[in-house]
Amino acid sequence: MTDTVTPHLITLDTAAQAQLFTDARTANTFTDEPVTDAQLHAIYDLAKYPPTAANTQPLRVLYTRPGETRNRLLTHLSEGNRAKTATAPVVAVLAADTDFHEFIPRIFPIRPEMRDGLAADAAAREGMARFNATLQIGYWLLAVRAAGLAAGPMAGFDAAAVDRDLFADSTWRSLLVVNLGKPGPDAWYPRLPRLDYDDIVRHA
Repeated sequence: MTDTVTPHLITLDTAAQAQLFTDARTANTFTDEPVTDAQLHAIYDLAKYPPTAANTQPLRVLYTRPGETRNRLLTHLSEGNRAKTATAPVVAVLAADTDFHEFIPRIFPIRPEMRDGLAADAAAREGMARFNATLQIGYWLLAVRAAGLAAGPMAGFDAAAVDRDLFADSTWRSLLVVNLGKPGPDAWYPRLPRLDYDDIVRHA
């Protein structure tokens, strides 16, 4: 276990801190151990709770296992991302739903009229969808780690091509591709430096 855990966070023990943050790494190889549907459900059951604006929850997830859809996805990835994606037990395409507003009467019943306001402003709706889905991606990655899996997030893909190919009949817009599974041999690159507190914080 790393020695950089933070014991001052007494509500989360050091083992949990290590699993979620300090020991967790981006995986580049995976074993052939399956990722189950129960694990995928468990990931969402954690990731759905943290905040989004007006509880809008615009994140959408397409899971692919090896097969025809995965093979189509591979053609839209940067060359350096294809081999590891081809062998991952599950690959997630994380997307923002630009028609998330249709759920507002159900998920934000205190302000159901927000649905009509957003329906009339496609540009604002897309910006809101992308921002809040990106927030949710961070939560989702932590939930993957909490489920005992490793994640390999990748932005190296042609998002427009993925949207045309895999989301042509929907209002989903791809944001990130993530490989999921148990880490395989030589899964990790060396840990890169992190900025210090004083590099990124100001007090006013």
